[in-house]
Amino acid sequence: MMNPEVETSQSLVARLVDLQARARAARINEAEIKTFQKVAAVTDDGRGRSAQDLAVPGSMAT
Repeated sequence: MMNPEVETSQSLVARLVDLQARARAARINEAEIKTFQKVAAVTDDGRGRSAQDLAVPGSMAT
C-alpha cells in the first residue's frame, strides 16, 4: 500500500499538469486577464457572489 501523502502528491501533480495544458490551450493574453480582473472586482464580493446577489430588495426589508 502506498503512502497517502505520496498518492495525494501524485494526484495534485497530475491535476496541475492538466491545468497548465488547458491554460496554454486557452491562449488568454494579459490584456484579457486584466479586463477579467477589473470586471470581477466590480461584480464579485470575493466569495463567488455578485453584489447584486447580496442586495436585499426594498420590499423584503423589514
